Amino acid sequence: MSTVVYGLCALTSLLCSGLLLRGYRRSRTRLLLWSGLCFAGFVVKNVLLSVDLRVMPERDLSIIRTLPVLIGLALLIYGMVWDSDQ
Repeated sequence: MSTVVYGLCALTSLLCSGLLLRGYRRSRTRLLLWSGLCFAGFVVKNVLLSVDLRVMPERDLSIIRTLPVLIGLALLIYGMVWDSDQ
């Protein structure tokens, strides 16, 4: 059951990322770009979570799967703080 939940989380994040990046491509609103990239980090994290818990349960990938979220959130914070003048 947990595999289904992780898959649905990854699918939802992928859908959100795709919609945000499509909105950016149409309107060129930079906040949509940063939000889309943040959700792309969530997609990578959810996929790595599934790999960590289902494919390689004997190895701990918690640090590796945290990095995409950290990078995505850093991009979002950058976009909200330093790129907010557009």
